[in-house]
Amino acid sequence: MQVNRPIVQFAIHQSRCNNSGIAFCVHQNTSTYLCRQQPTIARIRNIPNRSYSSAAVDLQQQPELDSDLARLQKLRNIGISAHIDSGKTTLTERILYYTGRIEAIHEVRGKDNVGAKMDSMELEREKGITIQSAATYIHWKNHNINIIDTPGHVDFTIEVERALRVLDSAVLVLCAVGGVQSQTITVDRQMKRYNIPRLTFINKMDRAGANPWRVLEQMRSKLRLTTAALQIPIGAENDFKGVVDLVNFKAYYNEGANGESIREDALPQSLAPLAAEKRAELIANLAEADDEIADVFLNEQEPTLEQLASAIRRATISRKFVPVFMGSAYHNKGVQLLLDGVLNYLPAPHQVENYALDRSNNEDKVQLASASADSLVCLAFKLEEGRFGQLTYMRVYRGALKKGGWLVNVRTNKKTKIPRLVRMHSNEMEDVDQVGSGEICAVFGMECASGDTFTDGSNNLTMTSMYVPQPVISLSIEPKSKDSPNFSKALSRFQREDPTFRVHIDAESKQTIISGMGELHLDIYVERMKREYNVETVTGKPQVAFRETITQEVPFVYTHKKQSGGSGQFARVKGYIEPIQEPLEDGKTVEFVNQTVGMNIPTQYIPSVEKGFLEACEKGWLIGHPVTNVRFVLEDGLAHAVDSSDIAFKLAGIYAFREAFAKASAQVLEPIMDVSVSAPVEFQGSVIALLNKRKGTISDTEPRDDYIEVHAEVPLNEMFGFSTDLRSITQGKGEYSMEYKLHQPVLAYLQQELVNEFQRQRKAAEVCDFLSRGTLNTSYSSPRWHTSYPLSMKRAYIVYSAMKDTA
Repeated sequence: MQVNRPIVQFAIHQSRCNNSGIAFCVHQNTSTYLCRQQPTIARIRNIPNRSYSSAAVDLQQQPELDSDLARLQKLRNIGISAHIDSGKTTLTERILYYTGRIEAIHEVRGKDNVGAKMDSMELEREKGITIQSAATYIHWKNHNINIIDTPGHVDFTIEVERALRVLDSAVLVLCAVGGVQSQTITVDRQMKRYNIPRLTFINKMDRAGANPWRVLEQMRSKLRLTTAALQIPIGAENDFKGVVDLVNFKAYYNEGANGESIREDALPQSLAPLAAEKRAELIANLAEADDEIADVFLNEQEPTLEQLASAIRRATISRKFVPVFMGSAYHNKGVQLLLDGVLNYLPAPHQVENYALDRSNNEDKVQLASASADSLVCLAFKLEEGRFGQLTYMRVYRGALKKGGWLVNVRTNKKTKIPRLVRMHSNEMEDVDQVGSGEICAVFGMECASGDTFTDGSNNLTMTSMYVPQPVISLSIEPKSKDSPNFSKALSRFQREDPTFRVHIDAESKQTIISGMGELHLDIYVERMKREYNVETVTGKPQVAFRETITQEVPFVYTHKKQSGGSGQFARVKGYIEPIQEPLEDGKTVEFVNQTVGMNIPTQYIPSVEKGFLEACEKGWLIGHPVTNVRFVLEDGLAHAVDSSDIAFKLAGIYAFREAFAKASAQVLEPIMDVSVSAPVEFQGSVIALLNKRKGTISDTEPRDDYIEVHAEVPLNEMFGFSTDLRSITQGKGEYSMEYKLHQPVLAYLQQELVNEFQRQRKAAEVCDFLSRGTLNTSYSSPRWHTSYPLSMKRAYIVYSAMKDTA
């Protein structure tokens, strides 16, 4: 019924509706919709026996709705993430097929050796795993959806990190048998870090042992999520046929050779009791997240279909609720309904709050409205070496990118013209002339780093970059052929593309050291170097990425003084170092604090002291590993009018920290891994014994039919060769996964062993350096040279000379 004279009292009740810019109020049994931005006609329905509740309405907006807003309302940006082998790439393959982006389905480990579309690297298809994230876009029911498929292996977690940084929402894929696993917990933490609304898809419902209700309980207990199923399965395991939608109480079956046809049917009577039970559970859980459904629930009323759907959308977008869908991607069931859920329950770009920092105004937070007409702000989140040069993936937050337009890198202030603008479909490119706000695209010709902000030069805004975890494992690497220019070229490219892949030259051994998130991570890059750059390499034994820290506060007063004729060097610094207990912002591990008052140290020298401290932290004094969780507080100092300089204060910062560090009861920290082992239940005792032997601490055991899953915390240093031992004790039936958890102090005896080994290696390096210089310069054999070196080096030289003469 059309109401011409509604009574409006905003003081009674007011909240936000789903549509941008529309607010509604409720007075007693009448709900009125008012639009604050655009003229709107509202149909109003009286609700019997209800007070202070929302109403089901139909909005008829004026036809002159802004075209850019209309485009944004039909746009979704989603990521698909999961624990390894949960079926997310298989799911993405079906999504591409059902939306017409590909003409045939190919499996991840298919017999045709073609591989899934999103696994474009040869290594991905050989190993059957996703190594790098891949972007695509699809069209579904008059909506455009940008999708980023991410790896499931913990070693490639940076790919998930940077994808979630730029996405508006996500689909978390869980295995109906495996449930919440180690990498699931990591992905959940990443989604919470970037405030990502999500749906969950419980995959592999056709597998033996599939139990979606157990998975739901794990989501509540392990991930601390308010969640409920929006569907129940029709049949179980091999008899899985389809799903029942708990919102509209309809049954859906996938038919056709590849499940491309969906048949809607009435609710099977045999499932009516379960459907009623699970719908009541849905409403009860939703009531915890949404006030309007809570009102219905407390009044013991049944919500309408429109009320329920709107509440699910509101609660999902506000990240208070996680809807759960079910299906089997491999057997082509439930995928289209999941896509409908993406449209119905996940936000459009303009419904997500994104912020930038205003560098012109003390880096105050500025909310970015998704409007193509505004000044440009976009973020480079991924770099990739393509056939035509460096490809930079970008998310446009505001404004529009245009081919031939100009971009300014906020970090370097460098201005670059856009020569080519493309949309990505895995490894394929489609040229476009313009990309609007809220979109994801790729640009050629940009010189930048991952995480750089770009503008059109009319504003001074910058966006925070993604979180980059620290490497946990290292190994030495060198080319078999010394004349190999591609070796350094490959390392430079890999380091530029992957922030978790680090390269440095050891100052003592002069070896090239690569560091990463795990053995597989580094193995992949070694293999890529061979395939893509034709560089054969020799690698050393993997080394754990230890850290050094302090346990007590220590004051320091250090004077750096050097006089050797002419202007000298003078700098004095005073302060203290202390351990840091709380986590720092932006992934920092050490902190410099300036608490000086007055001009005893001129302000231009303060950054030099900080540089000295940061440089000293790169290599600790216990075992030569980076220092972490230390705060350097500068309180006072002294400068000389003539002899003070930047280099003097930098050296003062270095030596002051080293002296204080030696007195601060330093500790060595080692990486601890969360390890999950799955094996037949008859091997439970052997698995636990193996973990205990490797200094593991058992945290949980979960029986799953004929299998047992054991969770433990194990030092990474004890995990080398674990897979071989596990296969041996379980007759090849055991599997494991692990992810980094934290660094914690090593045992006292182990710390002493590490310190002794480091000192032995340093002495050996000194002797090697001595010998190499002694053989290259004949003047070193003079008596004067011998008297200037320690006795140990003299003896080494005598032995070396005797060996050379004998030869």
